[in-house]
Amino acid sequence: MNLTRRDLGKLALAAIPAAKLLAKPNSYWAGVQVGMNVPYSYGNNNMSSDETIAKTVELGISAVECRTQPIEECMASPAVHHTAPPTGRGRAPLTEEQKAAEAAFAAELKKWRLSRTADQMTAPRRKFEDAGIAIQVMKVDWMGNADDETADYCFRLAKAVGAHAISCEIDRTRTKWLGAIAAKHKMMVGYHGHTDVSNPEHFGAPESWEQAMSYSPYNGINLDLGHFVAANNTSPIPFLTKYHDKVTHIHVKDRKMNGGPAVPFGEGDVPLHEVFKLMAQEKWPFQATIEFEYPIPEGSNRMAEIAKCVGFCKGCLL
Repeated sequence: MNLTRRDLGKLALAAIPAAKLLAKPNSYWAGVQVGMNVPYSYGNNNMSSDETIAKTVELGISAVECRTQPIEECMASPAVHHTAPPTGRGRAPLTEEQKAAEAAFAAELKKWRLSRTADQMTAPRRKFEDAGIAIQVMKVDWMGNADDETADYCFRLAKAVGAHAISCEIDRTRTKWLGAIAAKHKMMVGYHGHTDVSNPEHFGAPESWEQAMSYSPYNGINLDLGHFVAANNTSPIPFLTKYHDKVTHIHVKDRKMNGGPAVPFGEGDVPLHEVFKLMAQEKWPFQATIEFEYPIPEGSNRMAEIAKCVGFCKGCLL
């Protein structure tokens, strides 16, 4: 029997005990909304909405930063059935026929996106909220390839699913363009950073965000605590405190300084306890979004490790 991703998601949802489904998840502790980066943290960005919801409910998480993939899957996106040819290092370059096919699909997908109605765009919100999960931030993986029309679609979709902000990873110079569109929609964009402090385009050093924020009042910060500590060899708390009103959400993970690896929560150099204490004390409203990235120990599994991360965050607050 060949099962689709949607079939697998429905099976995952059905596997959750009825009592747990009736009891809506709650990860709002001590005034801090702890969330999850989905479905990235579950190891598959193309996971169906059913399976994404099932795993989130299982973990007791009530708010998420959700990528567009499960949101658009819920809207019956043609991308669900599209398999792009493999590319990258060691791969053969695409043939002219493959390039033409990919261009045709991109045009089809854009046409589909721009034709979505308001009711179709709110369907994912209803589905997630029925399970007790709020989509507070919508992550757009493909914003680097967006044009004006598809960027505009992203903001309309984000509003429809209940998000207060969009998050993405684009070059700093392009944030002037996106910040103008964000201003039109009066919605914040949180730019995610990694560890490259040598290139100001890549949001590794604080100055990259400061420059982007000078372009538009709607350009903001998705501060990844782990990457910030690994890249800048310092606590993120001073930067977080200075610009807390521009933070759309933080990514909660632990890493070692000097470009060190991601490690289980509490074993690295990120001051997680202090960050959570400060969030509760200052009543900062942004989501503390768990992003699972450390290697899974032998004998364990991804969901068990994520559950430990959830427990750690809860323990910092209660």
